[in-house]
Amino acid sequence: MEPTTIGAYGFIVALVMMFLRVPIAFVLVSVASVCSLITYAWRPGRDFDLERGIRPALSLIETNAFDFIHSYSLSMIPLFIAAGHIAYHTRITTDIYAAVRVWLARMPGGLAIASLFGCGGFSAITGSSLACASSMGRICVPEMLRFGYGKQLATSTVAMGGTLGSLIPPSVLFILYGMFTEQSVNKLFMAGILPGILTMLGFILVVVVWSLVKPSDAPVPDELSYTFKDKFKAGLKGWPALALMTIIIGGIYGGIFTATEAAAVSLAFVIVFGAVSRRLKWSDFLSSMKETAYQTASLFFIAIGAKIFVSFVSLTGVTGAFVAFVAGLGLETWMVLLFIVLLYVGLGMFLDSIGTMLLTLPFVIPLVEGMGLDLIWFGVVVVKLLEIGLVTPPLGMNVFVINSVVTSEIKVHTIFFGVMKFLVADFVVLGLIVAFPIISLLIPNAMS
Repeated sequence: MEPTTIGAYGFIVALVMMFLRVPIAFVLVSVASVCSLITYAWRPGRDFDLERGIRPALSLIETNAFDFIHSYSLSMIPLFIAAGHIAYHTRITTDIYAAVRVWLARMPGGLAIASLFGCGGFSAITGSSLACASSMGRICVPEMLRFGYGKQLATSTVAMGGTLGSLIPPSVLFILYGMFTEQSVNKLFMAGILPGILTMLGFILVVVVWSLVKPSDAPVPDELSYTFKDKFKAGLKGWPALALMTIIIGGIYGGIFTATEAAAVSLAFVIVFGAVSRRLKWSDFLSSMKETAYQTASLFFIAIGAKIFVSFVSLTGVTGAFVAFVAGLGLETWMVLLFIVLLYVGLGMFLDSIGTMLLTLPFVIPLVEGMGLDLIWFGVVVVKLLEIGLVTPPLGMNVFVINSVVTSEIKVHTIFFGVMKFLVADFVVLGLIVAFPIISLLIPNAMS
């Protein structure tokens, strides 16, 4: 059988298995392993010989898994995850929300905007959208509902705020993208800053307009009145979060740290702060380490599967055939980009972010490279599209996370209706990023 045919069938089988909700790690490992074995055992013009295919297939699996796990850059993932968990237990992440809540208490939609800032700060430290939605959803949504905020506004604000974790550094998606495309994770982190800020501003604009059009959804609480002294004290509480963001963003931009070193320094900072401030209990530390081990193992299993899958795709030559097919269509660059956008939005409706990215990168990256487009910029576009997929119906992982942590009276469709208003801002920002690559590349190009 022709290798390209095996590759095409393998991709289709992987896609079907993912739609059937088979865990992405098992999909990638099983499909890549079986199809690699078939490719080696069933050479063109020859009969199928299982024995001939076993040894090279096992070698491909073993070599890729070993080489990937021993990658130095991969060590930043558990470091950032651990720092995020400890920062949560020491209340560094929630202090951001508390501070902004005091400053914006009397502003229409102020609690919702404070929630967005809290989610942005949480995301900048933990790098996880789902963790942000889960943790901040337990804090911010009940608070807004208590002061009379509409259910749609309260829940959709936090669901959208959670997606900021994909763009604002550190981001697990940027780390994985950088490793699989051999791009600088440092530059990818920096490239996400301005698009992340633009996204935040777009969400704030939606809240402000929503509050003005429908004041009953965002009443100004009469009992929330703070003096300047109260605001000053609240602002001081946010210094640990500011210090962490300075370590990550300022350290990388200034060339002081690599991304991996910034992860290690961040972890050391939150542990020392937690110990000195007596906010970190031994039980919380152990809980953070256990959760870090679990998440890291899950991500590594997925990444190993993706690495084997990439090698399988390369072995079959299906990527070259795909690129040649698209080139033969004679499409202009904007048409290809539109196709990629529709592909990611469509897959994002049904598949998780990491699965969507790792399944498609072997096909779209050669296509983008062939058009001479910048892969750092394209990484931001991909992560932005995956961010949109986190809240796009019918799957919308962030929406279901919010639904699971709030009162049972709030249904999933209520959250989705609110999210649709924010998606308008999301697509506007996406259009700006695609049309003006300098938005993503300005800071990376200026790095020392």
